[in-house]
Amino acid sequence: MTLLMRMVRFRRKNPGQLRSKQGFALLALAGVVMKLLICGLWIAFAVGRLSAQTPAWQPSPGHTQVAIWPGAVPDAQPVGGPEAAFTTGKDSLVANRSWVAVERVSQPTMTVYSPEGKNTGAAVVVFPGGGYKILAIDLEGTEVCDWLTSNGITCVLLKYRVPGDPSKTYQRSGPYPESPMALEDAQRTVGLVRFHAAEWHIDPHKIGVLGFSAGGHLSAAISTHFARRLYAPQDAADHESCRPDFAVPVYPGHLSLSAAEWDAKQGPRKIAVPHAATADQDLGLNPEIPVTSQTPPTFLLQAEDDHVDSVYDALAYYIALKKAGVPVEMHLYSEGGHAFGLRRTKFQITGWPELVQTWLGTIGMIPQ
Repeated sequence: MTLLMRMVRFRRKNPGQLRSKQGFALLALAGVVMKLLICGLWIAFAVGRLSAQTPAWQPSPGHTQVAIWPGAVPDAQPVGGPEAAFTTGKDSLVANRSWVAVERVSQPTMTVYSPEGKNTGAAVVVFPGGGYKILAIDLEGTEVCDWLTSNGITCVLLKYRVPGDPSKTYQRSGPYPESPMALEDAQRTVGLVRFHAAEWHIDPHKIGVLGFSAGGHLSAAISTHFARRLYAPQDAADHESCRPDFAVPVYPGHLSLSAAEWDAKQGPRKIAVPHAATADQDLGLNPEIPVTSQTPPTFLLQAEDDHVDSVYDALAYYIALKKAGVPVEMHLYSEGGHAFGLRRTKFQITGWPELVQTWLGTIGMIPQ
């Protein structure tokens, strides 16, 4: 914990000034420490609830989960038990409230939430976060849908595959290309939404993605991997474009070169990350996120004191988007931490939903 204490002392002496090289270096190193600590907490948590049996997650009455694959899922992985949902305890509260996590997802589904009253024609596919180990299904899922639908936007909540054991880093699940399942599910779902656009009263040219943490990475991954599906076409929906018309990665991870190299060392098969010897480890982009001029307009949000996913992840992606000429708006805040979703806290960063609404108006996705 010495490194974290150094960071705290640095912040006290330099409030709001983590933009220096020293501050960013401490933040990046603290992020690694925090990731390792989180993995340890997951192990302890998992051991403590081995005998617990909880039912699979279900949406609220009036909404139905629909399987996104017509048959067997591609790249199916073994799962250590049935899908389960559990409510976090007092040690994992956000805005003084618990949240619901879903684990061992092997059969992905989508749930469509239609707008309340007015309909702007826009739609957003939401990717909850959870480190590719669990899904924060309400904090970064259903609560987001409530906000979107109240503003005339159709929300499609994707329960993507996280088949691994949450106590073991990247066991059978992780960011692409360590494992392809989540990105396959994302590609399939965006295609399905576009295929059903008329039926669901959606403008097929106003379909975006919004994700948190690992889901933020997934938003960037599908924004740069849409020209070719990772799986064999299943039906007519797979002939629709899976390119999002806009993307909103919120406190995203896995996007910087340094994060990619850390990821590549975690799984059972070690992966070499191709990059030039002179590449900037922090501001260089993960080479598996190949930004081009066709990458959709993007809104980025992150806190500089995020101890799980370094602010370098958002910065690296922002720089790459700017260089490619992609319209991008980024908001950085000195405080806010990680995994706050839409819940209001004392930090200014929690006003981000209003910023996204304004941005969607400026890029023509919803009325201004």
